[in-house]
Amino acid sequence: MKKSILVVGLTTLVPLLLLSAEPSAFGAGDLNNPKPYGLTSNEKVILETKQKLHTIAVKSNNQANEVDSLRERLDGLQSIIESLSRKAHNNKINLQKLQEQNSLKSQNSDEYEKRLSDVVQNNTDSIEKTKLIVTEMSTLVDQINKDYVTKAEFNSLVRDVNKFKELMAKELKHGTPSTVTSKKSSADLYNEAKKLFDKKYYTKAIENYELLIKRKYKPAYAHYMIGEMNYRRKNYANALSYFKKSTALYSKASYMPTLMLHSAISMDKTGDKKHAKAFYKAIVSKYPQSKEAKEAKKHL
Repeated sequence: MKKSILVVGLTTLVPLLLLSAEPSAFGAGDLNNPKPYGLTSNEKVILETKQKLHTIAVKSNNQANEVDSLRERLDGLQSIIESLSRKAHNNKINLQKLQEQNSLKSQNSDEYEKRLSDVVQNNTDSIEKTKLIVTEMSTLVDQINKDYVTKAEFNSLVRDVNKFKELMAKELKHGTPSTVTSKKSSADLYNEAKKLFDKKYYTKAIENYELLIKRKYKPAYAHYMIGEMNYRRKNYANALSYFKKSTALYSKASYMPTLMLHSAISMDKTGDKKHAKAFYKAIVSKYPQSKEAKEAKKHL
């Protein structure tokens, strides 16, 4: 009676362990995670591209703010120039008046010369200020031309990045185009893939299994085998992705102990120690007499 209760208890516990471990453990490759891990090479490229696009957007916004500030300064300088221009015009009028007064009152020549000297000095000062303002404006314009990213350039960059992301998404969805002939039957492809795997011709074997997946011929096993080859090549993030898909398609396969063990090791290798430990425990609980359970105990 006690043994029956123990068996029932284990039968209930193991699925709970697997259900609690699997979704989090297979979180490798989640690009929405603030600190994504276990990324494939394609996923790393997409993440890097997203980060570059964000950096460019920030830079563009900063430059736009800088341009607005420069425009305000230019407006201020324009006001100064207009003010100096009005003063120069007024000084010219005053000079004409002095000349007229001089012709009428030559006896006041000393006063006229003094006032004329003041007018000339004011004009000289205004000219020097205008030169400084023009120099500063030229510098500001040069800075804008050098650093500013135009809206058209930024939009063009966004379009290019979006096209790149679409291409990468299609590649991730459909996989690398297979060079395997489609004239062979699925059964022949399946047998040939197994022979290639046994000979460690992994590249050609993966092509066969990818085509079998497209044909929906034993897709769970095909995903598992591709995961195995990635595991042996130490592409642990890719291996986890295929193991996860295989488990979702058929979780009662005979190869599940090996799949779970290699998933746990892959998690260990990608730094997910917590969920790797959960998988090791699940293997020991569900397949206590298997060689995979013995190996899992070593890791625990």
